[in-house]
Amino acid sequence: MLTLDHLEMRWGDWRLTANLSVPTGARVALIGPSGAGKSTLLAAIAGFQMPDAGRVLWDGEDLARKAPAERPVSILFQDNNLFPHLTASQNVGLGLRPDLKLNAEQRAQVKAALARVGLADLGARKPGQLSGGQAARVALARALLRQRPLMLLDEPFGALGPALRAEMLDLVVEIAGETGATLLIVSHDPDDAKRIAGQVIFVEGGKAQPPVGTAEIFAHPPPALTAYLGT
Repeated sequence: MLTLDHLEMRWGDWRLTANLSVPTGARVALIGPSGAGKSTLLAAIAGFQMPDAGRVLWDGEDLARKAPAERPVSILFQDNNLFPHLTASQNVGLGLRPDLKLNAEQRAQVKAALARVGLADLGARKPGQLSGGQAARVALARALLRQRPLMLLDEPFGALGPALRAEMLDLVVEIAGETGATLLIVSHDPDDAKRIAGQVIFVEGGKAQPPVGTAEIFAHPPPALTAYLGT
């Protein structure tokens, strides 16, 4: 279980609090206005930003002393965070070894991960030779290879068209289901939440609300969510 225990993030006059838990294996969408703090929450969980107060717990363990690479987390960013001078296979291989000194078994794992996301024949291409959807698949293959129990997605498919974005979301759900990963996804599109998330965390007004069932929150939205959605 992921627990944000009286977490507080501050930046000047801006403040965000979160006191909530996410069950293991859950699929949760974080929605809310731009600048509300959705990406900041993911950064705190991943270890890229340290909270000003409170704790991030995974199965009861405080992650404060763990560097990002040591945390039980894989994260996909909007820009996919691929290195342009490396091939797709090398970018995926970074999920196993940052120095890319892979043995035969690890190279086979890289090939299998690329095949799993539909890129079996594109391992030699560099990011500049890939479409947006293909680059997203490379990043997803790297996350798959890391096999971490927490998968965080910070709008990695926001630049894709609706059909391709839906395809990528479905693939994420498949992979999370196979690995048993807990999935948190930041999105500005309510349809993304309705498509893949069983629960929603609404972030607004300096607070991340505890998770609520997706069908429930959209059927009976609180006033702040109604204002955000414009309905």
